[in-house]
Amino acid sequence: MEQINQYPIGKYKEPEVITEEMCMSFIDMIASFPKNLKSAVMSLDDEQLNTPYRKGSWTVRQVVHHLTDSNINCFARIKFALTEDNPTIKSFAEEKWTELPDAKHLSILPSLSILEGIHERWAILLKGLEKQDWDRTFFHPDLNRSQTIAEAMAKYSWHCSHHLAHIKNLKKQMQWK
Repeated sequence: MEQINQYPIGKYKEPEVITEEMCMSFIDMIASFPKNLKSAVMSLDDEQLNTPYRKGSWTVRQVVHHLTDSNINCFARIKFALTEDNPTIKSFAEEKWTELPDAKHLSILPSLSILEGIHERWAILLKGLEKQDWDRTFFHPDLNRSQTIAEAMAKYSWHCSHHLAHIKNLKKQMQWK
């Protein structure tokens, strides 16, 4: 049960091949994600937002702020990859970021607003890419390798769905509306 709660849609598996159709599905997910997340969290009160999605995990509030932090970083990484030759990106200590006062205590509304704006820009950016642009790379120091924009988008599509499933599963388990 713990594995299901931790990885409700399964662990990430990098695709061997990323097709043009897959890239289009990444764009669709990016475009629709803020609305789907907002729909999942707007009915929650502070007590519910402060509930961990599983024992020892982040609270729903921290997950929302984490998604915004993480997606801001990915959006910037893609822009660097499009404008520089295989730039080395900056990783971030996501666990530590979720312990900062804004992630632990701030209303989720600012993060939802930021997420809406970032995702609108992100979807437009991705829609405007030529086929060869999806193969542009950045160097990820944590992975110790270069990653294509297509690979990053495969991971972030999973990442968004993964955390949305955490929230939806918690709501179902707790019988929240």
